[in-house]
Amino acid sequence: MCRNIRQLHNFEPPATEEEIRAAALQFVRKISGSVKPSAANSDAFENAVDEITDCSRRLLDVLVTTAPPKNREVERAKARERFESRK
Repeated sequence: MCRNIRQLHNFEPPATEEEIRAAALQFVRKISGSVKPSAANSDAFENAVDEITDCSRRLLDVLVTTAPPKNREVERAKARERFESRK
């Protein structure tokens, strides 16, 4: 379930709002144990996703590094290589 959470810090261009929200959604799904909450829990689920999205955005905005920004395509290729080597 959480395999879709990817590192979002230190990329050029920076992580988009959609990427941050997708990571927050995966996190909430993992800790709640639910991919789709019941009607009784949907408000709490959505509020958690919103709060974690906001918190994650704030974190990404203040993190600093001296490392050069990563290239998304290069990182995808590395991930593909790792996946292929596990087969």
